[in-house]
Amino acid sequence: MTIVDVPVVGQVPPGVPRLAALGMLAKMIRDRLSVMTSVAARYGDAVRLPLGPKTLYFFNHPDHAKHVLVENHANYQKGIGLVHAKRAMGDGLLTSEGELWREQRRTIQPVLAPRRISAQADAIAEEAAAMVRRLAAHAGSGPVDVRQEMTDLTLGVLGRTLIDADLGAFSSIGESFEAVQDQAMFEMMSLSAVPSWLPLPKAVRFRRARKDLQRIVDQLVDDRKARGLSGHDIVSRLIDSTSQEPDRRVARRRIRDELVTLLLAGHETTASTLSWTFYLLDKHPEAWERVRAEAVRVLGDRLPTVEDLHSMPYLSMVLDEAIRLYPPVWILPRIAVEEDTVGGYHVPAGADVLICPYTLHRHPEFWDSPDRFDPERFDRARSAGRPRYAYVPFGAGPRFCIGNNLGMMEAAFVVALVARDLRLRVVPGYEVVPEPMLTVRVRGGLPMTVHPVNRP
Repeated sequence: MTIVDVPVVGQVPPGVPRLAALGMLAKMIRDRLSVMTSVAARYGDAVRLPLGPKTLYFFNHPDHAKHVLVENHANYQKGIGLVHAKRAMGDGLLTSEGELWREQRRTIQPVLAPRRISAQADAIAEEAAAMVRRLAAHAGSGPVDVRQEMTDLTLGVLGRTLIDADLGAFSSIGESFEAVQDQAMFEMMSLSAVPSWLPLPKAVRFRRARKDLQRIVDQLVDDRKARGLSGHDIVSRLIDSTSQEPDRRVARRRIRDELVTLLLAGHETTASTLSWTFYLLDKHPEAWERVRAEAVRVLGDRLPTVEDLHSMPYLSMVLDEAIRLYPPVWILPRIAVEEDTVGGYHVPAGADVLICPYTLHRHPEFWDSPDRFDPERFDRARSAGRPRYAYVPFGAGPRFCIGNNLGMMEAAFVVALVARDLRLRVVPGYEVVPEPMLTVRVRGGLPMTVHPVNRP
């Protein structure tokens, strides 16, 4: 009996006219979020985007996300953008594939297990309280860049909980991460078409930053070796996992790539979530007052604990709504290994596929008044019947973000303590603009004035 391969069948998704796509390609560099939003609104849940030499397949329905990210995830590897970001970020957990990715995940996951993160709650609360004191020192004076404060905080938490080192000792680390992220996004948008050796200002800044970050992680590794491997922090586990690698240069590079990726992604996502949360709460003072009242009732004068998280349901809904509107991961690019059918639409082998949480989270079929800040849409009664994959702020399937427990606990502690003791207000007239980099961050920072509040 002869077995004949049967081709995958399905409709061809509607496509953006190539002439219109040329203008879209130029706009993608300036305003990626509005392009994705307008495409979804005009063409529907499945769209072909002919951008330059590539045709992208953009899917924007919960069933599509479920199929690509979960049900048939083995057919979809990391795609456009993340592949090209390797030139900037190396082969860390964010960009790696196959057995290397699985090995990295096995190495890192125990450090981020919920039980271990819960055990770090006191350290997280102490870092958050120290940050509140720093903010309070600005009361009555000029504005403070809250995005920068949140970045400093999240780096401090990462250093204390995952690295077992004081990252604040490296004064250049924030600036270097900024340069690496800028270059990674440039590589993603240009598809690595610009030679890396050209002495462009961005490239020169990146090479300097990359060298600085390599110096920092090398020092972290050397310090950890000198103190002895504990097995409980990420540096120890990475050193141990590469100990059998015969080529020590390869081992060093793997540790470098993984630490740079983890530190960048680990602090940037939570810093962005916190920045957007404080912006949204300032725009909706009634929500700020509800968060404050809940924090005062539950915490009193003490620091938060893991158990307190279940006693502050409105705060939880606020955070869920903030990452619905501004998800930590705004785009999930994939490449189809074999041809497939997604939602009845044919996807050729080798096609670039996009799932965009930013647009999925604003899909009018699944979210009432999708652009409106409405934390109570996450109330259990209102959430009933909403498709599971209409909300994927941390991805889904095997690639689900393993740092979400740490990030959400940290965000809850910080917002509760800030709202209890302070009131933050965006500087009048300042335009807050989303900037989709590796996360959706606030472009140019978030200047806010600090005002103490009287506790009841």
